[in-house]
Amino acid sequence: MPIPATRDQVQQDRPDPVPIPPLPMRWGHTYVSITGSNGEGEEIPLTAFNSVKWPAIFIQPGATGLDKAPIELHSDDSPNLDGGIFRSTRAVQREVMIPVYIYGIDRRTLKELKRQLIQQINPRNGYCVIKFVEADSQPRYLYAYYKDGLQGSESEDQAGFKWIKYGLQFTAFDPYYYSDEIRVAEWTFGTEAKPFNPPSTPLLPVKLNRGGLANDSIPVVNPGDVEAWPRWELAGPIESFEITSPSGDSFGIQSGTSYAVDAGRTLTIDTRPGYKTLKDDQGRNYWQDLRPSPVLWPIKEGRSTVSVSIVAGAGQAALRLILHPRYETY
Repeated sequence: MPIPATRDQVQQDRPDPVPIPPLPMRWGHTYVSITGSNGEGEEIPLTAFNSVKWPAIFIQPGATGLDKAPIELHSDDSPNLDGGIFRSTRAVQREVMIPVYIYGIDRRTLKELKRQLIQQINPRNGYCVIKFVEADSQPRYLYAYYKDGLQGSESEDQAGFKWIKYGLQFTAFDPYYYSDEIRVAEWTFGTEAKPFNPPSTPLLPVKLNRGGLANDSIPVVNPGDVEAWPRWELAGPIESFEITSPSGDSFGIQSGTSYAVDAGRTLTIDTRPGYKTLKDDQGRNYWQDLRPSPVLWPIKEGRSTVSVSIVAGAGQAALRLILHPRYETY
């Protein structure tokens, strides 16, 4: 009986390829600064030696509380079963500690730097903006109130004739970092206003300009780590509008005898908790014009879709979506 020929099942002895390690990306130092008085005071850099009193105030190793926001778990206890039942979770206020070192060229310079720091971050003047900028030039802002750490100590390892150390403690009641404001999308619709009866056209038939936007799946992108509360800007003339989230929450204004947003006016809808306002550029309040049971909803992180229905008047209207993305860490 013939024996079928088969391929050699023994693999040739070949050395495994030498793995090539990935090359690290060049990355600069992180810039850190503190600005008091609700972010309107003098910015105090903690990593840049750009003061005439160099090196002035700068950050030391050992900062804490700068990454993941603290989490609070809610649960119910069962009288008959072991353990508990998870109900919900939420991020709570963040406690931050930043150690700093103050060094002056003489005793007088040290005293001036201490006074400047104490005055700038005094919570009586408002919150502080702690700014972080990595080498990718993407700034992150944490809004926090000074809490403790400036009492000072004159022990040998804490202070000297021209230097002193502090451990600045802050409380961020909003535990998330914010980036710069971004315009996520802008839509224009309708037509430019035209004369009702141009000389070159006959009176009949009458033609009215009318435009609208109606779409159940407009894509939007929130680049942050958590949901963000948007600001919507509607430029009139707009007869009516309704904006709906993917879960079905919505808000809008149905026109009555007049436009929902008049021509030349811009209605700003601020959905942030603690604000929740609908005002135009002249300060008029539109809250009473909202449809029943409105919900000024947030936009989830990542990609999602929203439903927008707008009826424009005789002119060009616009809708803008503006976000302040929020992040877990800098």
